[in-house]
Amino acid sequence: MGSTMKGKRMRTLEGSCHCGAVTFSVKSRTPQPYMHCHCSICRKTAGGGGYAINIMGEARTLKVSGRANLSVYRARIEDDGKRIHSPARRHFCKCCGSALFISDPRWPKWVYPHASAIDTPLPKPKETAQIMLDSRAPWVAVAGGKRNRKFTEFPDQSIEDWHKTRGVYEK
Repeated sequence: MGSTMKGKRMRTLEGSCHCGAVTFSVKSRTPQPYMHCHCSICRKTAGGGGYAINIMGEARTLKVSGRANLSVYRARIEDDGKRIHSPARRHFCKCCGSALFISDPRWPKWVYPHASAIDTPLPKPKETAQIMLDSRAPWVAVAGGKRNRKFTEFPDQSIEDWHKTRGVYEK
């Protein structure tokens, strides 16, 4: 499967936790796992190389089996000098701890599955974005090169726009 998908239809992504207690599916127009988040929340809750890789799906299409085994974590964050709970909800399996997907009431149209939880083959992106590098663990080596873009915080370009400008947005 190549990384250019011009004219391809939106795909269904299927995912699961490690123990199989939770499975899910979601339709995605943006299935390229290109953005590696190094923030302390992602690296501590998702593990995987010291960062998490999220993709985007349409929330209305999310189907979850084993919902009784699903739990939610809301990280504590700093906001205007106060410690509050983040609006983002990190969904994980309460049996094995696998990070599955993120939902956020600020963006109700979307759900953000962790690429590590997706069982459907995903395309290999030609470019990656290493984000939140100001928060990365000191032991994490970040690859160089022009196809490996680096951001100290969040990039200005959305996941949807990234896919569209590279011709890999699925209609």
